[in-house]
Amino acid sequence: MTVTIGRRELLAALGGAAAAWPLAAHAQQPSMPVIGFLSARGSGDDPHLTAAILQGLKEAGFVQGQNIAIEYRFAGNRYDRLPALAADLVRRHVAMIVTLGGNDAAAAAKAATTTIPIVSNFGADPVTYGLVTSLNRPGANLTGISRFAIDLLPKRVELLHELVPKAMIIGFLVNPTSSFAESDVSQVQAAAHALGQHVEVIRASTEHDIEAAFATLVELRANALLVEPDPFFNSSSRIERVATLTLRHAVPAMHSVREFVVAGGLMSYAPSLVDVYRRVGVYAGRVLKGEKPADLPVQQVTKIDFVINLKTARSFGLTVPPTLLALADEVIE
Repeated sequence: MTVTIGRRELLAALGGAAAAWPLAAHAQQPSMPVIGFLSARGSGDDPHLTAAILQGLKEAGFVQGQNIAIEYRFAGNRYDRLPALAADLVRRHVAMIVTLGGNDAAAAAKAATTTIPIVSNFGADPVTYGLVTSLNRPGANLTGISRFAIDLLPKRVELLHELVPKAMIIGFLVNPTSSFAESDVSQVQAAAHALGQHVEVIRASTEHDIEAAFATLVELRANALLVEPDPFFNSSSRIERVATLTLRHAVPAMHSVREFVVAGGLMSYAPSLVDVYRRVGVYAGRVLKGEKPADLPVQQVTKIDFVINLKTARSFGLTVPPTLLALADEVIE
């Protein structure tokens, strides 16, 4: 004889066991790791750089919304906000922290936690600034990609001098809120002094300051301009603004990003930021897969691109020496 048992009878016979099945099944689902993005920039600045990190994560097998979640924290170019934002990510128990915007963001994350893995992009040598023990064996919970943007300042001064040898006064546009402002100024002054040039430091940390800085530049009769490799000046809107102002005032300028030259500026000497951030994403993926930051060497950017806008040089009445043209990785006509 066949006995048919209805659903209600079956549940009653099994008691609470069946009721627990959905909860048990849910509990067995792997939780999605949350990455904290800590950026010195504003939330609307440079979405292409955030996209580059996401591309690197994708190459490592991690896609936002599918197998990772991301908590974004933007300091809005106010570096004094970074420590509080980093502490907030730690309180939320993120699986790891990825920092954007150079050493200031990396330092804030490192100060906030000794256990959560951190992957950063470094604008200056992280060993010199005490962020890691060594490049090969970073130690602790922090590693990343170093683009040595600040360390390239003397070379930028040299290249600017080669193109504008008669420029005796160089303006140096600096963000005074950066923890590297003082050391950057010292590097540039030393390099310029060796070439017989004088440096006038011009400070800007807001949009209004940039406009005023160029008025000061004209008053000082500066013959050329060097822009500090700071996240504030490297955002897309400010790159275009600075490029526009250099064209308006006919000031030969050297920047730390290629995008400046594309926007009409004269020169840049720097690695590709998009490539650096993509590599940060790849490294973050390796950490998510279980590798320890202490064991991942700090990668160093090896390709530095020298880009010249020949059309801008001609509009300034400058003749680019054949030696510089030979050095250029890219010439924009």
